[in-house]
Amino acid sequence: MVIEFGHFALVLALCVAVVQTAAGLWGGHVKDRAIMGMAGLSAHGQWALVLLSFLALTHAYVTSDFSVQNVFQNSHSDKPMIYKISGVWGNHEGSLILWILIIALLGSAVASFGKRLPDSLRARVLGVQGLIGVSFIAFALFTSNAFLRMDPVPLDGTDLNPLLQDPGLAFHPPFLYLGYVGFSVAFSFAVAALLEGRVDPAWARWVRPWTLVAWSSLTLGIAMGSWWAYYELGWGGYWFWDPVENASLIPWLAGTALLHSAIVVEKRDTLKLWTVLMAIVAFSTSLLGTFVVRSGVLTSVHAFANDPERGALLLVICGVLTGGALLLFALRGSAVKAGGTFSSVSRESALVLNNVILCVITFTVVLGTFFPLFREVMSGDRISVGPPYYTIVTTPLMVLLVLVMAAGILLPWKRGRLEVVAGRLKATAIGTAVAIGIGLYI
Repeated sequence: MVIEFGHFALVLALCVAVVQTAAGLWGGHVKDRAIMGMAGLSAHGQWALVLLSFLALTHAYVTSDFSVQNVFQNSHSDKPMIYKISGVWGNHEGSLILWILIIALLGSAVASFGKRLPDSLRARVLGVQGLIGVSFIAFALFTSNAFLRMDPVPLDGTDLNPLLQDPGLAFHPPFLYLGYVGFSVAFSFAVAALLEGRVDPAWARWVRPWTLVAWSSLTLGIAMGSWWAYYELGWGGYWFWDPVENASLIPWLAGTALLHSAIVVEKRDTLKLWTVLMAIVAFSTSLLGTFVVRSGVLTSVHAFANDPERGALLLVICGVLTGGALLLFALRGSAVKAGGTFSSVSRESALVLNNVILCVITFTVVLGTFFPLFREVMSGDRISVGPPYYTIVTTPLMVLLVLVMAAGILLPWKRGRLEVVAGRLKATAIGTAVAIGIGLYI
């Protein structure tokens, strides 16, 4: 009975998410405070219902209810409790419920902590966040139902993949998902700002903390996953350039660029459109990573699913959310007023160069990850892109990025003098050269 309750709660969450989307977007458009207030209430309701659904599935794992197909396929009665609980998200269907739970949590958090935002902006952010929730709850219910029953009931489960029976499973996916989904808030703020036709330092002050939480969580999740792969699979180094590893690196790079450009908007009220675009790109690349992991288009030792039908629907979700946001950017970008100017020798210029380098690195990783797939589709030839490509291409860019970071710290905002900056960098440059020489010698 508990599992049916969880399933019904997820169905209700879908209905509430639809209300949140409609109330947020329509209420923000007509500036009706009563309708806009419904968006906040719906966000809290969606979070509560998804939490109940998640707890119901967790209860089935903890009690070893093998009448549930998902539990039968991914658990066993003799498993330690930590693996029973972490087994909830150690599979495609269960991990999707965790993903939805984090989406709902963030929407509820925006409703709680965003009360100082302009009412229409807050409502539109909640509306877009609700739309993302609708997409993934519908995907879970119609293609990846974690609450299916089995008859007859098996005596025991088939157990969890041995590679996943590791403490890393308890921590790596939740932090990774909080990073992926966390960028949805920046995405929602970007779309809401385009609908409002206004981007200002106050907007950036709201975007940056959410982006920082997402970026920090993604960083921690990637670090845990890298270490887990290192000692579990024996990969030769902290990064193996596996396609699924790259799927997490791509939004991390885009999120890093977003963090830096948001600082410029907050401090100097410029780079507005670029920051909005990077917010869209950061979450879009997170969706791309989700598609890679769950569609089977790329082979990896730790992909979640290999189902072309699910992959096709995920591709539709990615296309609608990303394509819609980019179309809105093209149509409404001109409504955003330009900000202040700055000289070529300034901290703003260093941050722009920083963003450009990060975007080039992102494109490099995307190209290396997906080019073999495009080549196979177009010509039928199978090729592989391995660590040598990434090492050769990204290393010089990373070195240049570090140099720009070091110089940028010493540059003043708006306008600086080259000779003054060069004087400040002289001692640092000599020390760096000596350190590099010693390192190469050793």
